[in-house]
Amino acid sequence: MKKISIVIPAFNEQENLPIIHQKIARIFSDLKNYNFEIIFVNDGSRDKTQLVLEQLSQEFEEVKFIEFSRNFGHQPAVKAGVDFATGNAVISMDGDLQHPPELIPEMIAEWEKGFDVVFTIRKYPKEISKFKRKTSKYFYKFLSNISDVNLTDGGGSDFRLMDASVVDVMRNMQESDLFLRGLSTWMGFKQIGIPFTADERFHGESSYTLSKMMRFAFTGITAFSVKPLYLAAYLGFFFSLISVLIYIPYVIRAFIVNSEISGWASLIMTVVFFGGLQLIILGIFGIYLGKIFKQVKERPNYIIRSKNF
Repeated sequence: MKKISIVIPAFNEQENLPIIHQKIARIFSDLKNYNFEIIFVNDGSRDKTQLVLEQLSQEFEEVKFIEFSRNFGHQPAVKAGVDFATGNAVISMDGDLQHPPELIPEMIAEWEKGFDVVFTIRKYPKEISKFKRKTSKYFYKFLSNISDVNLTDGGGSDFRLMDASVVDVMRNMQESDLFLRGLSTWMGFKQIGIPFTADERFHGESSYTLSKMMRFAFTGITAFSVKPLYLAAYLGFFFSLISVLIYIPYVIRAFIVNSEISGWASLIMTVVFFGGLQLIILGIFGIYLGKIFKQVKERPNYIIRSKNF
C-alpha cells in the first residue's frame, strides 16, 4: 500500500486540530489502497496546541508532531514536516481548514496519472472583497514578471501534493529565506493545477498581518531573481538622463540672457526626489546583502524542541 504524508503547520490552532484530523481520517477511510500519516508542526504556539497534539498522537497512531523551540514561521514549519515525511507522496496544507481536505482524493488521482506536483489554484468566494481579489491577482502577475518563476494567479497556495522524488530534492535545499511555493515551481517536474474555493476559518484569527504579507512578498521577489538589481540600475540611468536633458535648456538660457539659474523650489524638489530614489536603490541592495548575510551563517531554518517520531 502506498503511503501519503499530510504536513500541517500549526500556530495557535488548538480548536481546529481535532476537526482537521477527523476530516482527513474520514477521507482515508474511503481510500482503501493508501496508508497515511499526519505530521503536525507546532510553530511556537502560545495556546494549548501542543497539549492537543500530544493527546491526538496518543489516541491515533497516524498522528505525528514536531514542536519548535519558538516561532520560526509558516515556511520553515512546512519544510520541517516535509523533511520528516516518509510517504510516497507529501501533501502540505494549512491547519485553519481553509484548505479543504475533501480535495485530497482528486490530488492523489492526478498524482497516480503521473504528475509529480499537484498544486491548487485558489478561487475566492463571492463574499471576499473585489480589492483583495485584484491585489492578489496583480501581485502574482508582478511576481511572475519580476522573478524567474511563473506563479499562476491563485496558485501561490502551499496546498499541494509532491511526489517523493520532488521531496528528496526539496530536502537538499539549504536556503535561509524559504519561499516554498516558488521553489516547487522553480524545480520543474511534471505539474498540474486544480482549482478550489477557500473556506472560512473554523476557529481563531489569521496570523498573517499586512506587515507579514509584505515581508513574504519581498522574500518571494528576491528569492528567485536579481531583476530588482537591474531595475535599480536602469532607474539610475533613466533619471540621470532625464535630469541632464531637462537641465540643458536652463544652462543655455542662462548663457543667452546672462543670468543665474533660478528656482530654489524646483531644486529642493529635485534633491528630495533623487534622495528618495537613492534610498530605494540602497534598500534593494540591502535586502540582497541581508539575504547573503543570513545564508553564510548557515543557521538552521528551525530548531526542534520535541517530536514523537
